[in-house]
Amino acid sequence: MGNAVSAATADPSALLRIERQAAVLTVGLNRPAKRNALNDGIILSLGDCFANLADDVGAVVIHGIGEHFSSGLDLSELTEHDATEGLRHSQMWHRVFDRIQYSRVPVIAALKGAVIGGGLELACAAHIRVAEPSAYFALPEGQRGIFVGGGGSVRLPRLIGVARMTDMMLTGRVYSATEGSAYGFAQYLTEAGGALPKAMELAERIAANAPLTNFAVLQALPMIAEANPQTGLLMESLMATVAQSDKEAKRRIRDFLERKTAKVKPT
Repeated sequence: MGNAVSAATADPSALLRIERQAAVLTVGLNRPAKRNALNDGIILSLGDCFANLADDVGAVVIHGIGEHFSSGLDLSELTEHDATEGLRHSQMWHRVFDRIQYSRVPVIAALKGAVIGGGLELACAAHIRVAEPSAYFALPEGQRGIFVGGGGSVRLPRLIGVARMTDMMLTGRVYSATEGSAYGFAQYLTEAGGALPKAMELAERIAANAPLTNFAVLQALPMIAEANPQTGLLMESLMATVAQSDKEAKRRIRDFLERKTAKVKPT
């Protein structure tokens, strides 16, 4: 793993608190006094982290240190940007969040407290989102006189729809965790304090999957979903052929046929 990750792990005052539990890497946003507002340092640290994932990491959990996931962009850094700097700043966020979305391994966001603006954009870059009752979702850009700049206009409508996002940005509407889980902000809703433990449980389960299957779900499935039907079906056939030809797939199928693994049952 790269030096940036090692340093962040060793230094409790670092912008990211990075820890390893077996095959799961946890990445904690570590500005609790600022409700984990996202400054350039924390964004660049996230980029370094995902650029230097160890080969044996099977999943990543992003969470917030303290009471909140993230209150979004640190507006104090935005006041000095001219138009050119603003464009470059937005594109820097895009590069980092793309690195998360198109990561080699699945990424789970554990959400609590404020999940606002850029914090919501970061959560949208994850593949699975787990919220606890304290989580609330908002896009106050309209009231701040700005516009989303971290990929939110691309990712969030795919989760909740353009009309709902339009409402949030124009009116400042805030969604609760319960509403968020119903409308697509999060796939899971836990009890109080349960987001991170649930995210870890899911990450451990996901890390045990065949790596090639995880790769196909992360990289191929989104492209198939947005392709025209005939192209999508061809891509699916090709990906299925590659996956089932893998040695790991053959081993797992053999174990199932020999009754070495459990059948799927309702939980």
